[in-house]
Amino acid sequence: MSDTVINVENLSKKYVLGKNGSSNGLKHVIHDVATAPLRWLRNSASGAQKPEINGRKAAETFWALKDVSFEIKRGEVVGIIGRNGAGKSTLLKILSRITEQTQGRVEITGRVASLLEVGTGFHPELSGRENIFLNGAILGMGRQEIKKKFDEIVAFAEVEQFLDTPVKRYSSGMYVRLAFAVAAHLEPEILIVDEVLAVGDAQFQNKCLGKMQEVGKSGRTVLFVSHNIEAVLKLCTRGILLAKGNVFAMGEASKVTSIYFEDQISSAGKVDLHAKPRTLPGNGTVQLVGALPLTSQKVWSYPFGRPLALLLHLEARKAIGMIELGIGLFSARGFEVASWSSTCAGSLLSLKTGLNTVHINFNDLKLLPGRYYLGLGVRSERGFEDYIPEAVWFEVVVSDESAKANAHTMMGTFVPNVEAKVVV
Repeated sequence: MSDTVINVENLSKKYVLGKNGSSNGLKHVIHDVATAPLRWLRNSASGAQKPEINGRKAAETFWALKDVSFEIKRGEVVGIIGRNGAGKSTLLKILSRITEQTQGRVEITGRVASLLEVGTGFHPELSGRENIFLNGAILGMGRQEIKKKFDEIVAFAEVEQFLDTPVKRYSSGMYVRLAFAVAAHLEPEILIVDEVLAVGDAQFQNKCLGKMQEVGKSGRTVLFVSHNIEAVLKLCTRGILLAKGNVFAMGEASKVTSIYFEDQISSAGKVDLHAKPRTLPGNGTVQLVGALPLTSQKVWSYPFGRPLALLLHLEARKAIGMIELGIGLFSARGFEVASWSSTCAGSLLSLKTGLNTVHINFNDLKLLPGRYYLGLGVRSERGFEDYIPEAVWFEVVVSDESAKANAHTMMGTFVPNVEAKVVV
């Protein structure tokens, strides 16, 4: 009997995008058939993209995954990492049989439990109790088998008080706690978990990581997608790095995460923020368009002990005031080191129509050597105008030998500004 429980061969997933990035809707299909039936039939039969019909642009295609191949053995705990838009969630949806691949082959041996999105797998009108039994039945478990695990699931999820309440009334945190408890305790051979754990609080996230470690040690298989690289290193033995829908690297988790860090650092010059993935749609009046490092060589490499300085370029469609700029500073492993906003500083920005340049200077933040990234957000009275969770990656380095020796003996991420003196 083979130890391989997941075998993926040349897996590809194509999405068809219509005008303004929307998929071809039923209304447009009906319109095309009615106005040009022979042309529509020819294009459908050949698989060709539709030409422009009545002034509407032809559909565009986007490959979320392209020729992805890998094997996962029984009992492996594998972390899947990559930038936003790399294809991680699409891959997990295919493995979970939520969506079908366009090309390629997937072989899975064993019962799969997936936790991909808040709301997936639960019936909103049913209570928490009823959904536990429903999910167990979907996994092929008998009622007595589910009953044996029932109390353990409820205790882990900490939702006993709301067990007979329809889950549509649960908060997102309660929903995730119960969904994870069900997925992890009903003993699937393969557990698939997406970034959804970020919804829970820190204590529950640690609890989930501990449970996944326990699942892995029991000989079952875990696939884990996360931007928290520290969690990936703590939990996973192997890693798969996806980039633009392809497998960029695969192997030991520590080696794969190192490659991921290396790939994030921009070598020199201005970073174009237009193509950076956004997690919030934004209102669009103001957009972050570029960032430039303020170092002697204009590279994203800052000497240890020097201020972190950069220029941000923002494009405004019209003159606008009362703009809040927010910055989050994160370690490469996903820990938030510091955050700042212009509101905290007591000043809001006023932007002119067109290109605006903002000078950013972290004066008193002495970061220890390592890799970091900035999350950037712009907000007005209407809400978020633009938000980029991983806008710019940079590195802090030391060249002086004495400084290097001193810096590498310290723990943490920065050296605080501390005064110490002897008082009589």
